[in-house]
Amino acid sequence: MSVWHGRLNKRKASGGRKRANRMKRKFERGSFPTETTLGKTKKKVSRRRGGNVKIRLLRASYANVSNLSTGKTIKTEILRVIKNPANVDYNRRGVITKGTIIETPLGTARITSRPGQDGLVNAVLLQKES
Repeated sequence: MSVWHGRLNKRKASGGRKRANRMKRKFERGSFPTETTLGKTKKKVSRRRGGNVKIRLLRASYANVSNLSTGKTIKTEILRVIKNPANVDYNRRGVITKGTIIETPLGTARITSRPGQDGLVNAVLLQKES
């Protein structure tokens, strides 16, 4: 089974049934979300529409962490996933998506990239509240 973005099964404004006037098309086909987790880095390359290539990050162990106060970016190890505000289930399972709070040797950081879409993990170091 696959994710479908077609409009063949909609109903009329009156509530009546619409008959499909054609078959499903390949360009309407979608894909399941890539749920990036913590582990040895593993990527999957898939061909997209127009011959484009999408790199999906299945597992990640490193992140490019930027320190806004110094303006430097350092590749550092991800120690653990602290919180994922996108989904309670993702929070429980430790899935890394945009907005996830991670712990690194430099401190806590927030993910700014989309690992399942971009193929890498970029993060911004959070300022310590004192």
